[in-house]
Amino acid sequence: MKQDLNNLTQGILFTDMYQLTMAQLYFKAGLHEQRAHFDHFFRHYPDYGSHQAGYCISAGLEWLLDWMEEAHFDDETLHYLAQEKDPKGNKVFQDDFLDYLRREGNFKKITVKAVAEGRVVHPQVPLTMVEGPLAMAQILETPLLNIINFQTLIATKSSRIRHSCGSRLLMEFGLRRAHGMGGNQGARAALIGGCDYTSNVGLSYALGLPPKGTHSHAMVQTWMAMGKTELEAFQAYAELYPDNCLLLVDTIDSLNSGVPNAIKVFKDLQAKGYRPIGVRIDSGDLAYLSVQVAKMLDEAGFPNTCIVLSNDLDEITIAQIDEQIRDEATRFNMDPEKIIKRLTYGVGTRLITSDGQSALGGVYKLVALERDGKWVPAMKFSNSISKMINPAHKTAWRIYDERGLATADLIGLADEHPEENEELVLHHPIEKDVYRVLPKAKISRIENILETVWQDGRRTRPAPSLEEMRANRQRDLASLDPGVLRMRNPHIYHVSLTDKLLKTKLDLIDKFRKGLNS
Repeated sequence: MKQDLNNLTQGILFTDMYQLTMAQLYFKAGLHEQRAHFDHFFRHYPDYGSHQAGYCISAGLEWLLDWMEEAHFDDETLHYLAQEKDPKGNKVFQDDFLDYLRREGNFKKITVKAVAEGRVVHPQVPLTMVEGPLAMAQILETPLLNIINFQTLIATKSSRIRHSCGSRLLMEFGLRRAHGMGGNQGARAALIGGCDYTSNVGLSYALGLPPKGTHSHAMVQTWMAMGKTELEAFQAYAELYPDNCLLLVDTIDSLNSGVPNAIKVFKDLQAKGYRPIGVRIDSGDLAYLSVQVAKMLDEAGFPNTCIVLSNDLDEITIAQIDEQIRDEATRFNMDPEKIIKRLTYGVGTRLITSDGQSALGGVYKLVALERDGKWVPAMKFSNSISKMINPAHKTAWRIYDERGLATADLIGLADEHPEENEELVLHHPIEKDVYRVLPKAKISRIENILETVWQDGRRTRPAPSLEEMRANRQRDLASLDPGVLRMRNPHIYHVSLTDKLLKTKLDLIDKFRKGLNS
């Protein structure tokens, strides 16, 4: 059999071995078609060390649904599973189980409810709920976590960088430093989270955007190695791209060589009727250089050309650059706000790798099984109360206060209707004696944040556009209190449980403890 590497590594076998061995156990026990409910959620916001996130941005859902449309067990994948042997040489996967996978090894019986991409999400609140036959719902765990956890992590970092940038142009340059093909998912998430463009050519075209980029130091080095000059390298670039001329000026010396040579080229372009774009700086004291380069460009008659900054930037570095420019610009009789306004940022390594927080840590937990037409809650018990999951067949709502701002996310049983209550009692998800009461008069809106996105083997609605996902982010961020958006020590957003869900959880804990002591 000819090996299809992409099918093996990116298809239905893009899962962990234990998912398959558990699925076979469910099959042998006659539980494989038992309807199950799994929750996917994360426990903590990203903590980057010196600064912390107070929210996350959901991303990756549509990528997952694309995968689910194609993934299924076929002759090739079953051939490899059939060859698997245990230490004594016995087949790991038996023929009757493989026959089941051949018939039912797809996601046509799975239902997925999820928070839309681009929306703000918080710890403990499910980003995704999966309902369906136990065996296939179990096999879905690994790709779901892989895709949504990573893209949510990168979209969150991107959103924070966007917050530092304000309305200035923000470009993602991280593909060369990304972790393998994760660069595609990371660039997509960065665009959802706040970046305007990416240098990733294929991903840009897939999303209907023009790819963006300048040139590298290698271009100038090549001309110099051939006995020519930086100026000649710039001239060659400008001749080929006169309408899109943005020059990297720090290969030799930004202030004494790069910018003066760029200005000469810009003047030639201007004389021919072209408008130069600007310069890029990739090393040195970026704030100080921004002030000096702006001064040189202004004096040369190019006050509107942009200055692109790159080199290991993140949300804190960008904020520090702005702060330093405000301190330094007046010493050179420059308007700091005009300098800041003309800056464009190119972010790479620290965004695409989520520097400081390498993983989101989202989990996928069984919370209910359907028996005799009713959902029976299931729960993971732990010595750590923070790891005790919220059980049962449930859903989640976002509560908006009288100002129209999001004040809490509320998790409750699926058949509850909090909008019908005269007041809401919001219980802490871990500390059972901590709660607050929210009168109906203090509530402007209650929104169910989970929608059914996959049913009967297909999407329930067309995939949203990038602009729709970005609009979700902008709308949700605008509904947060400013303290939640702080870069350091953000205000804690409330995530709460309903009375009924809390009682269900405590009853299960009590029943478990009594069982241990009996």
